Amino acid sequence: MDLKQLRDGIDDIDSSILSLFMKRMELCKGVADFKKEHNMPVFQGGREQEVIDRIKELTGNKELEKGTAALFTTIMDISKILQNRTIHAAAPDYIYTSPDFAGARTIGCQGTSGANSESAARKVFGDRAFTFYPSFEDVFKAVQAGEVDYGVLPVQNSTAGSVDSTYDLMAKYPFYIVKMVTLEINHCLAAKKGTMLEDITCVYSHRQALSQCEVFLSRTGLKKHEYSNTATAAEKVLRSEEPIAAICSVDCAEKLGLEILARDIADCTINRTQFIIISRDLQVANDSDSVSVMLTIPHTEGSLYRLLTKFFVNNMNLLRIESRPIRDGSFDVMFFLDFSGKLSDPSVKAVLRDLEENLEDFRCIGTFKSE
Repeated sequence: MDLKQLRDGIDDIDSSILSLFMKRMELCKGVADFKKEHNMPVFQGGREQEVIDRIKELTGNKELEKGTAALFTTIMDISKILQNRTIHAAAPDYIYTSPDFAGARTIGCQGTSGANSESAARKVFGDRAFTFYPSFEDVFKAVQAGEVDYGVLPVQNSTAGSVDSTYDLMAKYPFYIVKMVTLEINHCLAAKKGTMLEDITCVYSHRQALSQCEVFLSRTGLKKHEYSNTATAAEKVLRSEEPIAAICSVDCAEKLGLEILARDIADCTINRTQFIIISRDLQVANDSDSVSVMLTIPHTEGSLYRLLTKFFVNNMNLLRIESRPIRDGSFDVMFFLDFSGKLSDPSVKAVLRDLEENLEDFRCIGTFKSE
């Protein structure tokens, strides 16, 4: 046979496989209707393992057993997704309200006036007073306790990546994301008036800011010291009697009366940070088009692949996937996923119910308009 004949043969077999797949899915619809009528769960582990064991026995080739097991596992996963759509099509909606950013009385940010979190907050809440807290955790606590209506926290930078401390706290506290805000970051090196660059002994700033300016710091040979926030680092410089500097925003430096020794010092010209606006209750804006969840998956072969299949089959684009250690002495991780969709979409409701019913740890943590 030549190559064309071989490919024609493969095409014929693919057509047969597709025809049989469609017939199988029709039977699965009947199974879904039966389960819905009799209030049965979609997932039945014993039946799934029975099918996989039978397929392995029928394979007749040890080298292909894993491949046939993967093929039929995927087919069954697609079947379960379609069954979930049928069973959960009329599932009750999540209970939520609409955000009231204009009427918010109290908004919490980490740091002090001049912090990037304040600039991000102003994009949503305008020119009003904010409550500043010493740490990211204090912002989460304030939201949980109802001290503030909304909290503002950084989650991702285009240069330095995820803000790990925020993700760690997201796993610890109950909250909901109600909006995402992207802020252009403009770092400068600032010191007290009259200080020369050659006199500087060390630089203070938040870990993310130091990471975003690595090239400049390496070139100048300045020693780095991590600080809780860029704005509080600038305040430390203002109070210090030593020749130290801070990496902060130009607005912050000017507000405190510091001298800007160098501008635009970030490694990348385009440097953006994404901030989340969080609340104690689930709130959904009309233009929300993305959903955020957090979950753990079992330590079994292909568990992450099978999780991602749910989103692919439901035509949901994964916008972000992050993982953080659970910090309980194990090597387990918590996954954070953002994906396209609205909470009112039947396919989204089906996926969320599926995850909620079949994962030991799962939580929907909000919805927002992607930027």
